[in-house]
Amino acid sequence: MPETVSERSINTDVEPSRGPYGWGMSLSEFSGRTVLVVDDEPMVREVVTTYLSRDGLDVIEASDGAAALRAFEEKLPDLIVLDVMLPEIDGYSLLSEFRSRSNVPVIMLTARGEETDRVLGLELGADDYVVKPFSPRELAARVRTVLKRSDGASLRSGSVIEIDDLRIDPGAREVGVKGRTIEFTPKEFDLLVFFATHPRQVFSRGQLLEQVWDSNTSWQDPSTVTVHVRRIRQKIESNPDKPKRITTVWGVGYRFET
Repeated sequence: MPETVSERSINTDVEPSRGPYGWGMSLSEFSGRTVLVVDDEPMVREVVTTYLSRDGLDVIEASDGAAALRAFEEKLPDLIVLDVMLPEIDGYSLLSEFRSRSNVPVIMLTARGEETDRVLGLELGADDYVVKPFSPRELAARVRTVLKRSDGASLRSGSVIEIDDLRIDPGAREVGVKGRTIEFTPKEFDLLVFFATHPRQVFSRGQLLEQVWDSNTSWQDPSTVTVHVRRIRQKIESNPDKPKRITTVWGVGYRFET
């Protein structure tokens, strides 16, 4: 039976195993990286902290929204694991607050399995989500993946991409439209760069999950891709309802037009 937090089982002798997100980074690769874990359940925080610490990450814990905001301001974490159901300030409100101040990657934890709840978090700027009860190994793998993607290590030597009024700078991780810099979350940026470096190629949502999220449809809802594409269109298209840059190939997927 898969190990999940709800089963109150944690084996600290087991090394993180390879899953659909690949092998973990080495401890040296995580040196100095900080993750803020926000959850009102002490056991959840304990389990998540244990697994993330194995990867060499420094973990800060917060049990409510007020503590999370203080930790965010004081520690400037590299990534936030954020529960939706929190006392006083809910996770969605916190996510909006974090997004107003920073593009720090955020992974949502939610006991709400409905698609509308997951989509809401993605619409507000979450980079990923994990549904409770969850496997701590899976969560740790997703943290590793999001951190690697947000580093943009594979993109830093890339050339600036300019297509009409769209300018993408992989090194600086900046996007400009008509001379104006547009804010992108780490995952939005990664997806846009993937599209722009594969022009006129059609990719299904499953293929995009594999290439950009290091995931697959068995582990992650394809609506994740749909939401991110919609957010990108809102930022780079003159008319998001009639997109000309990222088009839909009905029944197949998406294509980046040049």
